[in-house]
Amino acid sequence: MSLSTTHSPLVSGAAPSVATTEERLAIAERVLLEPFGLTRHSLHSALAAMHTHQVDDADLYFQTTCSEGWSLEEGIVKTGSFSIDQGVGVRAVSGEKTAFAYSDDISEASLLDAVKTVRTIGAAGQQGRTKVDSAALPAELIAQSRDLYAAFNPIASLDSASKVALLERLEKMARAKDPRVKQVMAGVAAEHDVVLIARIDGTLAADVRPLVRLSLTVIAEQEIQGEVRREVGSAGGGGRLGLDYFDDALLQQYVDEAVNAALTNLEARPAPAGVMDVVLGSGWPGVLLHEAIGHGLEGDFNRKGSSAFTGRIGQRVAAKGVTVLDDGTLSGRRGSLNVDDEGNPTQQTVLIEDGILKGYLQDRMNARLMGSHSTGNGRRESYAHTPMPRMTNTYMLGGTEDPQAVIGSLEKGLYASNFGGGQVDITSGKFVFSASQAWWVENGKLQYPVKGASIIGNGPDALTRVALIGNDMRLDSGVGTCGKEGQSVPVGIGQPTMRINGMTVGGTA
Repeated sequence: MSLSTTHSPLVSGAAPSVATTEERLAIAERVLLEPFGLTRHSLHSALAAMHTHQVDDADLYFQTTCSEGWSLEEGIVKTGSFSIDQGVGVRAVSGEKTAFAYSDDISEASLLDAVKTVRTIGAAGQQGRTKVDSAALPAELIAQSRDLYAAFNPIASLDSASKVALLERLEKMARAKDPRVKQVMAGVAAEHDVVLIARIDGTLAADVRPLVRLSLTVIAEQEIQGEVRREVGSAGGGGRLGLDYFDDALLQQYVDEAVNAALTNLEARPAPAGVMDVVLGSGWPGVLLHEAIGHGLEGDFNRKGSSAFTGRIGQRVAAKGVTVLDDGTLSGRRGSLNVDDEGNPTQQTVLIEDGILKGYLQDRMNARLMGSHSTGNGRRESYAHTPMPRMTNTYMLGGTEDPQAVIGSLEKGLYASNFGGGQVDITSGKFVFSASQAWWVENGKLQYPVKGASIIGNGPDALTRVALIGNDMRLDSGVGTCGKEGQSVPVGIGQPTMRINGMTVGGTA
């Protein structure tokens, strides 16, 4: 349900202290059950109805999401939006089969209709399963969870006039940075999720999730050899915070990054091509790690045997010193969650340790089928989607090298400090990524910026070519969104400066 209104059923006001598990559950019940005449008994009855057939797992996922966004261009507010989407998803799992139904009408009648729909999976249940008496459902159990962000509505952390003033201030700062800045586009968005999860094993879980993001794009122009050249630079950030996070010091940081990127690219030359050593910068270049390696370590791909990392736990898959984590427990980060979308507390999972593959990211279904356990990585875009193994904040730990020394080690090669888009084949591990900001390096010195460079390789192979790892591990600024099978979720990425030998670089020179 999408409404154009200024009313929100979500809890509002300034950010309080971090809520307890019980307080978040009370908020979720007040928002998602009480207005619709539902109670915990209603949830028990719905789950019991699914339990009259053979199922391995089942859950109810209630959600309401309130979103607001503003965008400014040429000093004018071009768009403003506000929406509320709410509903319930009902899922039953039997073996590898999933029955799923959802409704944007939260009511007892709609809930029971969805339950009847998914109950059909029981008719195709595997032989030898025993029907369980609904009266024997486990006792209610409040799920354990993290305390990573406050339970408040970030939309209410600034009024509308202040949000517009924030964007106007950002635009003025960008134009004042350099006269070559000719166009400025800025946007601010805030989102508030309240979710309630009830599982057939008796688990009750809830979360109240704030999320904000600020984006800035500038276009700089300069006449070079009689032709007007235009280049783009972007910056931004956010997290599970309030809009007051974006103070003037942070705005200036975004302005400096975006304008400097555009001005640097004005001076860029065509990128060389060939096999060469490459240094990747810290922070956002971790998107290559996320795509080329992270997706290949998700449980569903490995259960199905379609990942290049399938069956390789305990084997060396990377150079010594390479340690990769997925960590959903980082306070306030964009990819963090108090509980995942199956009601499990998030955790820090070691994927690769000193080059050895240690494990995969798991949701409940894939963990059960692989004889493993959930790692708190069951995520879904909304109540209208089924959960699957997804990353949270995925990053590589830093090493011991000074980052300038890592760059200085290049005799001839490419230093890529920022990346744009890319593509990955999960089965083969092959990837291609475009560098949005890069320099040609000779004798350890930055010679000139280049444009049109792309990094081509194979994820598992690239990990074995890591030669030097900087001590400057840095997470991204809070802008990442990951897509998988048509679902998008917020994520975090990060890495230190690192050198990878013998990479294929596609260029324009």
